[in-house]
Amino acid sequence: MNRYSQIKLQYPKWRSLDLFAGCGGLSLGFQNVGFQIVASFDNWEPALKVYKNNFQHQIYNLDLQNLDLNTDFLMQFEPDIILGGPPCQDFSSAGKRDEDLGRGNLTVVFAETIAQLRPQWFVMENVDRLVKSYKYKAAREIFKTAGYGLNEVVLDASLCGVPQKRKRFFCIGELGGTDRILIPYFQANLSQQPMTLRDYLGDSLGIEYYYRHPRSYKRRAIFSIDEPSPTIRGVNRPIPKTYKLHPGDAAPISSHIRPLTTIERSYIQTFPPTFVFQGAKTDLEQMIGNAVPVKLAEYVARCIAQYLTDRASAIAEESKSQVVQLSLLH
Repeated sequence: MNRYSQIKLQYPKWRSLDLFAGCGGLSLGFQNVGFQIVASFDNWEPALKVYKNNFQHQIYNLDLQNLDLNTDFLMQFEPDIILGGPPCQDFSSAGKRDEDLGRGNLTVVFAETIAQLRPQWFVMENVDRLVKSYKYKAAREIFKTAGYGLNEVVLDASLCGVPQKRKRFFCIGELGGTDRILIPYFQANLSQQPMTLRDYLGDSLGIEYYYRHPRSYKRRAIFSIDEPSPTIRGVNRPIPKTYKLHPGDAAPISSHIRPLTTIERSYIQTFPPTFVFQGAKTDLEQMIGNAVPVKLAEYVARCIAQYLTDRASAIAEESKSQVVQLSLLH
């Protein structure tokens, strides 16, 4: 358990929007820490349906590329913090890595939205490859021009309470803030050892080994529950009859080896068992694979909450000291 695992936002309940919400991993993580999600947005109907079944606040079907049309609508929510994970297929190692495709532009649209609405904070999540892209460089320039202090960090989810090797890039901005002010919180909060499936789920899966279809057969496919899961992706395939054992596989193929189920994969993304997933299997697999792991979102939210708590305490102490000094003068 990391040192901030019980931290919650104590004051006030910051009004939060989640853009590109998907099925709600980022929303749920921040909500669990005490941030008040007042509205969320996406334009993929299967994810909208799942989100609506699991949250009390409204999610809107909105195409966020229409910045001029959306600014006034978003402004009415008076957000203190805006969350968002612009679709990352164009930057991921599994994608075509073509930044000229439309989804890549959503990173810049997110930055332009932040610059227009000027919330006190924003949190942007994406694959770690994004940081090297020219689209991120353009977005970063927009953030800086708008007056945001930036905290840029790549986090391994397995060190943040998630039983999965999943590296993700976060850019967290504070309006009028100082660059890198949150980095010590992220560093101090990391677990010393990666979390394994057994650490998180115990023996509840009823297996010791499982199959995860590799991107290519140059990679292994059989993993132990005594290690972190590989990155949960948007596809989940059965074991091919022609599969040949890879030197790195944790066990030989046997009747006891199987792929994880859709719901088991949601647990590895740290969605709770109470989270309801309903819809076509292929849609559910995709939205679960695309989601921000809930515990990773909690990790980021708690680091922000701890910083806000520490800053409030420092301000209170400074004010108290000034009162004492004034009383001595009189």
